[in-house]
Amino acid sequence: MHKLPFDYAAANEWRKTYPTPFYVYDFDGIKQRVSDVNAAFAWNKGYKEYFAVKATPTPAVLRLLASLGCGADCASVPEITLATRSGITGQSIMFTSNETRPCEYAAAEKAGAIINLDDITQINNLYNSLGHLPDTVCCRYNGTLDFANAFIGNSRESKFGMTEEQLFDALQILGKKGVRHLGIHAMLASCTLEPNYYPELAAVLFDIAVRLRTQKGIEIEFIDLAGGIGIPYKPDETGVDIFKIGSQTEQVYKKFFFMYGMKPRLCTEMGRFITGEYGYLVTTVVGQKHVNREYVGVDASACDLMRPAMYGAYHGVTVLSPYKRLHGITCDVVGPLCENNDKFARQIDLPEPLIGDMIVIHDAGAHGRSMGYNYNGRLRPAELMLQGGEVKLIRRAETEDDLFATLDVDELF
Repeated sequence: MHKLPFDYAAANEWRKTYPTPFYVYDFDGIKQRVSDVNAAFAWNKGYKEYFAVKATPTPAVLRLLASLGCGADCASVPEITLATRSGITGQSIMFTSNETRPCEYAAAEKAGAIINLDDITQINNLYNSLGHLPDTVCCRYNGTLDFANAFIGNSRESKFGMTEEQLFDALQILGKKGVRHLGIHAMLASCTLEPNYYPELAAVLFDIAVRLRTQKGIEIEFIDLAGGIGIPYKPDETGVDIFKIGSQTEQVYKKFFFMYGMKPRLCTEMGRFITGEYGYLVTTVVGQKHVNREYVGVDASACDLMRPAMYGAYHGVTVLSPYKRLHGITCDVVGPLCENNDKFARQIDLPEPLIGDMIVIHDAGAHGRSMGYNYNGRLRPAELMLQGGEVKLIRRAETEDDLFATLDVDELF
């Protein structure tokens, strides 16, 4: 895990204004990561990173990414709205959904987004929703690469994408119906640290693009490798080298396309890899319990970061205290929910945290607050952006008024 870009003194000052729990995002870290990704794929003319909005749907983060040339990968109308209101518009939006309603297709077209179809049956649904087909359409492929993991599962059991036969048929139908700009997309893994994932996925999609041209006369203008690249959550994990991945993908690109003079532009849709390592959940120790295990209780819960409860996911933990601890403790770090899986860490060795100390949960910059919920009436936390040693509030904490806004709490029955 990354070294914290702040210390106890700074966090203690912040919590005087913004009570814990709260999220902190590292502006400079995110900016450098995007710079590295763009540099790694700079060899491909027209390359674009479409940030997966679901990872961190916060306008200040999206505005930062937009300023660095990123687009947005959206899966719902509110995500499209977030993107457009954050300065990401037109074909800088990739709309990839499944089981899509007509109103969603209409919103995507109104925004000028590229629509990525999940299934061949969606061609008719798209046409019936709009009364026509857009000039640009992408189709999602469900391949058989063996990169199965706990997050996306085995591709043969995945609800996403088309078979190869369906993909070929869909692209032929779209071409015959007048769609002029065609793309293909696939995401066959999630949170993988396998360095060959992008190059191997690229080889599959590039081969399909070549066969579509040579066998069917269909020209593929862009190829979307989607996301899937993970970050090293655990201490014994090593992060991927994005420059090496970019270089290996370039070699695959030349192998398949050079002899045909084909030059499709590439897209990616990273979310976790862009922001994951640069977000921190800061929480205060509010209790200690000595029973069959040692428990350290904090004021954050799975409502604020559900990955450990949902997946058993590992997140590194740092204790922030004004005092040096002489003793260590093996403990579970737990939240206040009425659920026994409300645990951020299990049997972890820490300098003994005392009430009032802070605990920072690392690698929470993606799929953290965005997956938050309100179980037990818990209110979702504020988000802060750290830049130049100073923090700025970029999303206030929820209030009870927010929680009750959709409820008729005063009506008697």
